[in-house]
Amino acid sequence: MSNAEQEKKIRRFIERMPSLSTTVTKVMEICNQPETSANDLNRVISLDPVLTGQVLKLINSAYYSLPNQIGSLTRAIILLGVNTIKNLALSTAVLGGIGREDSFQALNMDKFWTHSLGVGVTARMLAGRRGAVRQQQEEYFVAGLLHDLGKIPLNVCFPQEYRKIQQLAAYRRLPLDRAEAAVLGLDHGRVGRMIGEKWQLNADLVELLAGHHRASAEIREDLRSMAALVAVADAFMNLQGPGAAGNSYPDKANLKALLQQEKINWRALAGLLPEVEAEIEKAQIFLTVARQ
Repeated sequence: MSNAEQEKKIRRFIERMPSLSTTVTKVMEICNQPETSANDLNRVISLDPVLTGQVLKLINSAYYSLPNQIGSLTRAIILLGVNTIKNLALSTAVLGGIGREDSFQALNMDKFWTHSLGVGVTARMLAGRRGAVRQQQEEYFVAGLLHDLGKIPLNVCFPQEYRKIQQLAAYRRLPLDRAEAAVLGLDHGRVGRMIGEKWQLNADLVELLAGHHRASAEIREDLRSMAALVAVADAFMNLQGPGAAGNSYPDKANLKALLQQEKINWRALAGLLPEVEAEIEKAQIFLTVARQ
């Protein structure tokens, strides 16, 4: 099968993926409005029993450790904040639309999601240390959580080839995206963009899905710092964290440039690993809720 035929197969797979639900689309629209209120969100979310249950389960989870049980949807929305609600709705839709996990033959999905959570947690932590407020930090978390989304169609459509890709990356010590391009003619960043465009996701998130392995000069200027933090978090989890998601040899020259650009000390970051691992444990509830 030629590279062009392989890309057509990927595009057909993505076209068959379910569209975002009306509820999720409406939640995203409301959350992107400057004067959004909890009542606005309550009117939409309350019509969706699944999303209502997920919001209440998240706010009452150990992650938030509130002293009293929250039973009011409006109160839960206020406490979680607009961005967390938006990201929960988006993650629920995305994770629900990727297909059955028993079809993911070449990727170890436990390691994949552990890695994805770790990247989200680390990116959020780095953003917090830069002074980002909680709602902004959640944007970094979701960008990290979903950064490798494009691997899933590649894995489902081309399981044998994807095993060869992982073997090639390990044997030649290549970044995984380069091995993907060598074997299939496209990488998971490009496929991530296809998914983002299919679902009409926020343009910033689509850019991050597509560009988390690219040189910073290729990223839109206002997103370069965010993309760099996600890329650093990705490399950190691949090299030192749990679950490498098949990418054990990230581009070290690019990593060095990003560390210099963002003035991040690698040893200091490595010292945060116990805190990152603890946050991963706590954040499992977000993934659990979103996947139900």
